[in-house]
Amino acid sequence: MSIRRREFLAGSAGLAGLTAMGIRPSFAQSEPTYTPEEGASLRLLRWVPFVAGDEEAWNANTKKFTEATGVEVRIDQESWEDIRPKAAVAANVGSGPDLVMCWFDDAHQYPDKLVDLTELANYLGSKYGGWYDGVRGYATRGDQFIAMPLTAIGNAICYRDSHMKAAGFSEFPKDTQGFLELCKALKAKGTPAGFPHGKAVGDGNNYAHWLLWSHGGKMVDENNKVTINSPETIAAINYAKQLYETFIPGTESWLDINNNRAFLAGQVSLTANGVSLYYAAKKDPALAEIAQDIRTTNFPVGPVGESVELHQTSSLLLFNHCQYPEAAKAYIKFMMEAEQMNAWIEGSSAYCCQPLKAFADNPVWKADPIHAPYARASETLRPNGYAGPLGYASAATMADYVLVDMFASAVTGQMTPEDAATEAERRANRYYRI
Repeated sequence: MSIRRREFLAGSAGLAGLTAMGIRPSFAQSEPTYTPEEGASLRLLRWVPFVAGDEEAWNANTKKFTEATGVEVRIDQESWEDIRPKAAVAANVGSGPDLVMCWFDDAHQYPDKLVDLTELANYLGSKYGGWYDGVRGYATRGDQFIAMPLTAIGNAICYRDSHMKAAGFSEFPKDTQGFLELCKALKAKGTPAGFPHGKAVGDGNNYAHWLLWSHGGKMVDENNKVTINSPETIAAINYAKQLYETFIPGTESWLDINNNRAFLAGQVSLTANGVSLYYAAKKDPALAEIAQDIRTTNFPVGPVGESVELHQTSSLLLFNHCQYPEAAKAYIKFMMEAEQMNAWIEGSSAYCCQPLKAFADNPVWKADPIHAPYARASETLRPNGYAGPLGYASAATMADYVLVDMFASAVTGQMTPEDAATEAERRANRYYRI
């Protein structure tokens, strides 16, 4: 069977799956064909999965690709915090993994080291209802796709319903002031909250950006002028200090795994996480009581008056040091087609949100009420570079944890709010002045 024939079958299967869901994709963009090089093999670096079904579905799809093409794909895993430096080293030395599931706007740190994926991305966007703007922005420079948008990992408040009610609240507060009062009441009951102030790629950044944006602050304006040192930022820091006083001790050193562990150990009753927290409890018989008590909701609305959230975003990037770029493009195409993408989204149990609009009707989003706050992550996310364009500066500022460190230094008393904002301004200007 030729690769052209194989890809035709994969595309036809994807079309059949979409048609069954009542979706009629457009085919305005002609379908590209990628023929793997003789003897091709690939190496993919991905983040450690927090939901077993994510890994199982991805690996099953990869196995199908290998069976169809003969191209072996080695999949390596690294912790969330280690993906960024490992990818940067590969880009700089020109060797290592061929493909990486990178974070946020990391691709913008080394765009000249990446293979142009515009042809393939335009085909997929045309076929499957278009890309969500947020995930598309992380993977593009102008009209060029320097990476392939892959997923947004939704972040939502996870809490113990019985503990909230025991603290005197019949429903979860919708605004930041009510949220603060809930956290105070939870602490008084001995069932505190906890959010990461450590260098957590996902949860730490999600929390810090929500704190800032909910109070009207921003790192830069529309012209990429650094504006972090503002009255709105000081208000956000002062609010964060009040919240921090209600937390379990030690959150200034938390990484992405720590809030999961604290919640499942019964040390905290409220945090923010992906849906993985719920499924970790659900799969452990010893945690059945916690699993039944978990509820999820979106972050409260602050003085800015609208919901503003950063969601963990991942793109697939292909390095130009890859010896088999045609095989790599064939692999990306195969994994993004409907049959494989729908299987991955469903297998991930609402952990991975679709990058293409045609997959929004995947049945997983209505399979459990717990999934609801995560269903529109790709649609509602605000990029970390807000309100300026994404690029080297936004990527480097996030990679250097400028915003996360600003809040951490202030809530722990190492700096005054004013000094913390001034230091964040200084550090951000190192990148935005380049």
